[in-house]
Amino acid sequence: MGESPAPVNVRLVNVTKQFAEVRAVDNLSLDIRAGEFLSLLGPSGCGKTTTLRMLGGFEEPSTGSIFFGEKDVTGLPPYRRDVNTVFQSYALFPHLSVGDNIAFGLRRQGVSKADAAQRVGEMLELVDLAGLSARRPAALSGGQQQRVALARALVNRPTLLLLDEPMSALDAKLRKHMQIELKRIQSQVGITFLYVTHDQEEALTMSDRIVVMNQGRIEGLGTPREVYERPQTDFVASFLGASNLLPGILGSATQGYYDVEVTGGHRLRVAAANVAEGLTASSAVQVGVRPEKIHLVPSARAEEAGTNCLRGVVRVATFSGVGNQYLILSPDGRDFTVYAQNIGDALAPRTGDEVEMRWPVEHTFVVRPSGTMTNEGE
Repeated sequence: MGESPAPVNVRLVNVTKQFAEVRAVDNLSLDIRAGEFLSLLGPSGCGKTTTLRMLGGFEEPSTGSIFFGEKDVTGLPPYRRDVNTVFQSYALFPHLSVGDNIAFGLRRQGVSKADAAQRVGEMLELVDLAGLSARRPAALSGGQQQRVALARALVNRPTLLLLDEPMSALDAKLRKHMQIELKRIQSQVGITFLYVTHDQEEALTMSDRIVVMNQGRIEGLGTPREVYERPQTDFVASFLGASNLLPGILGSATQGYYDVEVTGGHRLRVAAANVAEGLTASSAVQVGVRPEKIHLVPSARAEEAGTNCLRGVVRVATFSGVGNQYLILSPDGRDFTVYAQNIGDALAPRTGDEVEMRWPVEHTFVVRPSGTMTNEGE
């Protein structure tokens, strides 16, 4: 048996936020578990930052409630919530040293100098900045400044730490390094992190669970693998990585599998576990497969058991070093994207070649149109 989920320590219940004519968050319910790294992922304007600001007390819900444990904190200002925030700008005090920046909140709480010095030292060790306590923020790199901001937010040991796209100002190489460091730090301190990002790789790399938001609503919720491998809507399938989607009609279930009839009279099989919740036979659906799951073979080869298959013609072939990317024109005029490992030029298909696209049935998924989720998270 698997481990039971951690207890809930933050809960949003039917939360809506209205700005004039714009509904930024639409009747959202979400349980955030103690000690988890939860990411809110979505495009600009999807409501993720507004949700974070309501949790932090910087915005009040138009309707709905927010609980920290059993305490209803709806309407309470930030200083009366057990929460800290790391912003995009870091907001460090330039005239204070690194140590004094980290200790700022402790001093406001009346913590003794000795205790504050000990806790600051622990934080500097945690974020790998030991020995830099006396420096000013201007003497630090962007990554180091981010760690100081993180240490300052963690030193008070909040119930919830909110992070609003804190890596957006870092270059790509440093951002990848900080993804690993941030996950290490979160695992070590055991504090609940709520991370807001529009970067799919960040969310996949760091999160215990991901909430995918669109137009103020939740369209996907689960572990990175669950949300990527078994998306619930076409929006999630397309936003979190790349997907090939075909419209189809869901057939009846037989021995744990469904047939889906797609354009051109083709039938594709899908495991029942990979069909979005709430769909039934005769539902209009989208059937999908990720580009890296597809294997290209010459069209003359015999079919293999346990695979889905569609024929096509290589329209575009590009080389990226570690692999190749193809656009395959299917008989109904749709382009399929295929990612393939670099296996040598002699074996790689070329533009104009007729090929078959094959992939395991278990890597096929069926999703519903966007906008039909319940907007609730366990």
